Amino acid sequence: MFVRIVKMSFHPEKIEEFLTLFNQKKEDIRNSDGCRLLELYRDKTQDNVFFTYSYWEAEQDLENYRNSELFKSVWAQTKVLFNDKPAAWSVDKVTSLS
Repeated sequence: MFVRIVKMSFHPEKIEEFLTLFNQKKEDIRNSDGCRLLELYRDKTQDNVFFTYSYWEAEQDLENYRNSELFKSVWAQTKVLFNDKPAAWSVDKVTSLS
């Protein structure tokens, strides 16, 4: 299992549109094969910056999602709202304490 982190920065006037879209699609994204967790975070100091944090069983699961019609549709609607290039990281969890 690995973690995918995506940083997205939006035009301030497009934030509500993004949040509406995310809320409409979050269950579909979370229910994609291999997705075990989906969270959305908002930066404390820059309220137009958001991060998605998701757990994936295997890299192929993420690639299958990224090639799906769901992703293509959501990404097409999301990327026009950006005011900066998004950044993404795939990372392995080293330590977790609860």
